[in-house]
Amino acid sequence: MPAKTQLNIGSFEAFKRLELIAHSVVEGLVTGQHQSPLKGFAVEFEEHRTYTPGDDIKHLDWKVLAKTHRYYVRQYEQETSLRAYLVLDTSGSMGYKSGAHTKLDYGCFVAGVLAYMLVGQEDAVGLVTCTAKIQEFLPPRSTKTHLKNIMNTLKSTRPGSDTGLGNVLHALANRIKRRGLVIVISDLFDDAADVAKALSHFAHKKHEVIVCQVLDRQEAAFSFSDMTRFESLEGNEFELTDPLRLRNEYLRQFEAHQNRIRKTCHQLRIDFVQFFTDEPVEQSLARYLAGRLKR
Repeated sequence: MPAKTQLNIGSFEAFKRLELIAHSVVEGLVTGQHQSPLKGFAVEFEEHRTYTPGDDIKHLDWKVLAKTHRYYVRQYEQETSLRAYLVLDTSGSMGYKSGAHTKLDYGCFVAGVLAYMLVGQEDAVGLVTCTAKIQEFLPPRSTKTHLKNIMNTLKSTRPGSDTGLGNVLHALANRIKRRGLVIVISDLFDDAADVAKALSHFAHKKHEVIVCQVLDRQEAAFSFSDMTRFESLEGNEFELTDPLRLRNEYLRQFEAHQNRIRKTCHQLRIDFVQFFTDEPVEQSLARYLAGRLKR
């Protein structure tokens, strides 16, 4: 397999590019909209309480008044800032590349741009990196120092070993107590049924979820033609074979896996966005966020 490379996300040049990309995306999409494309909810109804003189009558619950002839106001929990979790898959399969950058390179850049965007709008963002288990867990915060910590973590991230995304997401769903936004960045090369159950767990807990699938173009096209040595990035196995014999079956299984993931996201009303590593990350993100704002 080709040698692995890393985008130097933490370098000054890369950070300045990151800043320009995020700034242009935010200004271009949010200015005049008075909302962020990543805001899922702002105010959550909590409970009633007895009306007292001085309360704003617009919060009176007229249905309760009609039934009980008593004055109650709706009390709300103000969510002044969003709590977001960036979940970055760092398993071995994310180390694959057929072009300039690995899927993990691309995933780090997506995570970095979104982290910059969220902190820039004074929202709290956390970072979770994972293989078959959680590797790094940075709780959500909204400070510039915290953003630097996220960038430094992304800079030092390397592909690990086995995939276990489904188990990791289940563990994370149990760990997050307050409703928030969960952004999963992964190639999703795990058992589709396990991933579906984990995403359902988040939906059951009323989190908003965005699934960002990062793929190499060769994984979708499988356009190999000569005798090829295929090596596992999550083990020591390898196979020297004629890819033309495998292509039809590979594409059938790949499409079946993709359809299962898309169907799960559609049923759970989860945003599903696909990125390819040969596309400029800023264009791909801007296209998705613009569509999200329109919705």
